[in-house]
Amino acid sequence: MTPRKEIAELNTHTVSNQTPPLADVNFFTSDPVLQESLSREGADWAVESVTAFGKAIGSEEARRWADDANIFTPELHTHDRYGHRIDEVRFHPAYHNLMSLAFKHEVSSIAWTSAHQGGHVVHTALEFLLQQTEAGVCCPVTMTYAAIPALRHLPALAHIWEPRLTSTTYDPAFAPAIQKRGATIGMAMTEKQGGSDLRANTTRAVPLGPHGAGMSYHLTGHKWFCSAPMSDAFLTLAQTEEGLSCFFVPRWTPDGEKNRIFIQRLKNKLGNKSNASSEIEYDNTWGLMVGEPGRGVPTIIEMVHHTRLDCTMAAAALMRQSLVQAVHHARHRTTFQKKLIDQPLMTNVLADLALESEAATTLVMRVARSFDEAQSSSSDDKRTAFSRLAVAISKYWLNKRVPQFTYEAMECLGGAGYVEESLMPRLYREAPLNSIWEGSGNVICLDVLRTLSKEPQALEALLGEIRRAQGASAALDREITWLEQIVAKPSIAEMELRRFIERLVILFQASLLVIHAPTAVSEAFC
Repeated sequence: MTPRKEIAELNTHTVSNQTPPLADVNFFTSDPVLQESLSREGADWAVESVTAFGKAIGSEEARRWADDANIFTPELHTHDRYGHRIDEVRFHPAYHNLMSLAFKHEVSSIAWTSAHQGGHVVHTALEFLLQQTEAGVCCPVTMTYAAIPALRHLPALAHIWEPRLTSTTYDPAFAPAIQKRGATIGMAMTEKQGGSDLRANTTRAVPLGPHGAGMSYHLTGHKWFCSAPMSDAFLTLAQTEEGLSCFFVPRWTPDGEKNRIFIQRLKNKLGNKSNASSEIEYDNTWGLMVGEPGRGVPTIIEMVHHTRLDCTMAAAALMRQSLVQAVHHARHRTTFQKKLIDQPLMTNVLADLALESEAATTLVMRVARSFDEAQSSSSDDKRTAFSRLAVAISKYWLNKRVPQFTYEAMECLGGAGYVEESLMPRLYREAPLNSIWEGSGNVICLDVLRTLSKEPQALEALLGEIRRAQGASAALDREITWLEQIVAKPSIAEMELRRFIERLVILFQASLLVIHAPTAVSEAFC
């Protein structure tokens, strides 16, 4: 038997062979693929500002804010203690800290305020970094960024609101926008009976006088999903005599009264916990028509087009941070007398993850440049069509891949990645969101089909881009031949769309890697 003294001297609480915390990492300077992409896609003028944000958002302080914002989730207060209806969502200070950091570093505004070409590339890089720390705040940041093109359908309204939405000051005050130093904007489109079928919406808008663009209406109806309900204004859809139309609905009316927007409940979601998605009711709610009567979907699709860029970015960012977590663990954990990262099976897994992450980042940054190109040459239908097609297929594919990707990374950490103290569960819960938001997989496929039929120059432009890599790989060349045959066809059957998009976007990724990545990377991908 072991003597009592020896038992007492056994130290059973020594912690060894555990991964140290990953803290105070500059997310930008530690990501060579993002650095190269930022410069290559025309935004090397922003390296200093993106570096500063990479340091701030990768800090231990920002990580703690993200943890707190998810632990202490938003609370809905429909009434005050005297029974007055207030419809206010209250957030933990950590949420406001993250929002302030994002606005200070121009995440939502740089695309519209920069005098340089490449504003959308910089926006994408900045939010790529933000997403890796906390995805919930990305929703209001994205919508504030994406609303600008839709608001410009009513120039007088854009003249007033664009300076507010591009402010570098985040102001969470529950007050009329005219009293605030900055503003945010949200979106409320879907309804219970329709979902993605927006033309099934039943919310009605009645003119208060003359009807048409820029005129005042009262809206009545229920919105099943309203993103960021504490925004200062919303873009929304309602039926008029002319058909489905787009409206600008501020939280406060022009006379300073609280608008009749009633928050019914907050959504209890799988992830994205710090973001207060909600159901709302319009009851004679004041709004301005934006765009032409009956043209609501084409008007608000300007916003959707830009939010889809961020949905694509989000998938690539989740991949990147999942990879970072897996590699960090594997570098420090020893199994069977070797570091995990030196075990051949684990090396293979990490290499596959790194390869797919690089392809995703390279793709999304090229797509971001297409937004800058379309904006700088608005009369060039080919560039606009290319951007519309590229963002749709990229959103579809990267968001199909990211749930499996985050799971594989979580498995690299073992049990340490499955507990809530780890970042991995939050990344995993976030992974399905952006496939659903702004058009689920089948909706995106139908949008692609519509683009191909109405704008055939989009596929021709993409083929031209891909052909730049021709001759580098037999496998790549075979796929280019396949695409040339598709382009020659009069149409693509709806049943074939998913497989077609998958092959098309992987071919696009491969061509980008052949042109820009080290040979070992491009050959492995091909």
